[in-house]
Amino acid sequence: MNSNFDRRISFRAGRLGLFWSLGGVFFVAQFSTLALAFPGKDPAASPENPGAPRTSIVQSGLKQTKDGLTLRLTADLGSVNITQLEPGAPPVVRYTVHIETDARGSLATQLLNNYSLKAGTSSTGVEIASTLFPQATHYTNAQFWVQFEIAVPRNYNVEVNTGAGDIVSGDIGGTAFLKTQGGNISVGGIGRVGPREASRGRPIARLETEGGHIKVLDVAGELTAFTAGGHINAGNITGDASLHSGGGHIRAGKIGGRADLETVGGNIAVGQAENVVNVRTGGGQIDFGEVRGSVRAQTGGGGIHIMYVSGPMEVESIGGSICVTGASGAVQAATSGGSITAWINPNAPAGNGPVRLEGPSQLASGTGDIIVYLPRNLAATIDALVANGTQQHIEADSGLHLSVQGPMNGVGPVHAVAVLNGGGAPLKLRTTAGKIHLQYIDSQVALRESLMHEQAERLNTRLVEAGLAPLPRSIWPAATISNPSPQPPPDLNTTGDWLENWINSLELTFFRRVTQDPDDFLKRLTYRPSPSYPVLAQRAGIHGFVTLQVKLNKEGRVEVQKVLEGEPALADAAIDAVQRWRAKPLWLNGKPCEVISTVKFDFQLPR
Repeated sequence: MNSNFDRRISFRAGRLGLFWSLGGVFFVAQFSTLALAFPGKDPAASPENPGAPRTSIVQSGLKQTKDGLTLRLTADLGSVNITQLEPGAPPVVRYTVHIETDARGSLATQLLNNYSLKAGTSSTGVEIASTLFPQATHYTNAQFWVQFEIAVPRNYNVEVNTGAGDIVSGDIGGTAFLKTQGGNISVGGIGRVGPREASRGRPIARLETEGGHIKVLDVAGELTAFTAGGHINAGNITGDASLHSGGGHIRAGKIGGRADLETVGGNIAVGQAENVVNVRTGGGQIDFGEVRGSVRAQTGGGGIHIMYVSGPMEVESIGGSICVTGASGAVQAATSGGSITAWINPNAPAGNGPVRLEGPSQLASGTGDIIVYLPRNLAATIDALVANGTQQHIEADSGLHLSVQGPMNGVGPVHAVAVLNGGGAPLKLRTTAGKIHLQYIDSQVALRESLMHEQAERLNTRLVEAGLAPLPRSIWPAATISNPSPQPPPDLNTTGDWLENWINSLELTFFRRVTQDPDDFLKRLTYRPSPSYPVLAQRAGIHGFVTLQVKLNKEGRVEVQKVLEGEPALADAAIDAVQRWRAKPLWLNGKPCEVISTVKFDFQLPR
């Protein structure tokens, strides 16, 4: 009791000392305006380096063609810019090629004049081929730059293969097969006019680069994209999508067909998917909005967050957390060290009977907690097991009538079973040392909506950053209107002792937020999943305390401001847990305000 009292006195004294210091600084600042009123002189700007002079030539031409044919461009070097002809223009292909070199005098003239450019027409379209000078290899000190500017009919197919350089295009009315050995690929819409090849099972778009980024806004058909190391950003794909990166991020707004997405180490984010989804990343985060099909997802170390999936789901993470705010089909989820949070809500039958799982389901975590929310009319058989815990490691709503068996003293296996509404497909929950919580869906409606909004905002941020359209508001959860005019909690300045209220008012005035004692802050929490002990950290013998400075915002979300103490591997696990916490906002003078506090975790190696 005395130690707690002394700690609170010390906590208040520290806050008062901060205000006295602030007052002193404010007083000095009033008499120092003359000294601070003269800004420093900007340093003089340094002249730009004009660079070495270049010698250039321009070659151009025009070829008559027919709408719906194909442009085939092959170049061993050069960036390519494709545009469409103006509406109503006669069907021709116009091309201009800029060639430059930093070679001098007669050498430059010889190299440029020997540049090979051939253009011709055939029954299938227009073909353009360019080759660098055969003798260019003898001039190792000379550099070359090639830029193609090509305009094609609006319903034209485009095939480009360049040895090095970027490929940039606006809308392409037909198919697009674009390949570069090292540049970026950026395209508007592909197949907007309904190309002929779309019904033959061929990809309407195939984009490939050996190291750059790929961006395409919309594809009216199938898309195949590969980059050896860059990002892939795609908007609305109406057909199947096969997107593979050697290490970059993959982001897609909407995929209408089957989705096969893989990256060696980047993140994967998809706003909407209408069919089967198969994704894999070597260590990044996986985020989905709405999936109207089945999901199979695997990550080597990141978390998996899914807003809603209607079909069967099989997800696995090596150490990350898994959160699914809506699952209608069977669920298979596993993580070696993270937590699992899932709202399982099968579709209602035609009659008024109970809802049922489509098949056996299992959620398994090595050391993390498992939190499951179920509908009250679910017919299923619950089988929960904590391999190393106490009876307090399994908690459930009393209406579930869970039968728990475990050691009366000490730690050991804890097993719980329940037959809901006559029983049905099994729902198995397994964790080695975490806790298992079973609740009804209607007990945490606000939490679910908060997590869904958070997921939608996270997806929108990643899509907009990639230059893609945000998610439509139609897939966002509707706000709960159970109490349209909620009354704020009592003001804190009308309760408690006068000194605490006075300090709160001063701090709110100067800093627009309030500092709260760690014990009082923890009492505000309404959702508090524990951090998972990283498996790699355990194997390396890393243990100890982690202390975080946190902020409770006005919406009840907890944000981590900085790490005050702890090993990085343990701090990451603590941050991942704290960012999912929820709490009751603090009210002062009839308004919610932000709260600053600290939280501490003790990671101890199992004995």
